[in-house]
Amino acid sequence: MTRPRIALIAHDHKKDDVVAFAKRHRAFLSQCELLATGTTGGRLIDEVGLDVTRMLSGPWGGDLQIGAQLAEGRVRAVVFLRDPMTPQPHEPDINALVRACDVHNVPCATNVATAELMIAGLADEANAPDSAQAG
Repeated sequence: MTRPRIALIAHDHKKDDVVAFAKRHRAFLSQCELLATGTTGGRLIDEVGLDVTRMLSGPWGGDLQIGAQLAEGRVRAVVFLRDPMTPQPHEPDINALVRACDVHNVPCATNVATAELMIAGLADEANAPDSAQAG
């Protein structure tokens, strides 16, 4: 079975949440191929000890880099903890990434509750007897 490739992204006010989420799911996430935007990836490496491929920071094009890989079929799921209360200067890039998830039918969790359910499903899929044929 190939390791699922999961993108982890978080706006500034949600970075503590993505780190806490990754700590809770470290055992599963360490079995995945992870990619993240710059600062988020740095925190996941430093604070959680995960192996993460870092893209550019979101405002510098990192969201678009992840979106391009997603469009090529190279991303299984996206955890994108968005801050709905703070305007983002790169909102068009954010919308493009979420739209790419919709267009390519890639699960995209934009809050912790949905991310918890999505990771549970991915872990179940990975542990299923016929998981080599899943996804």
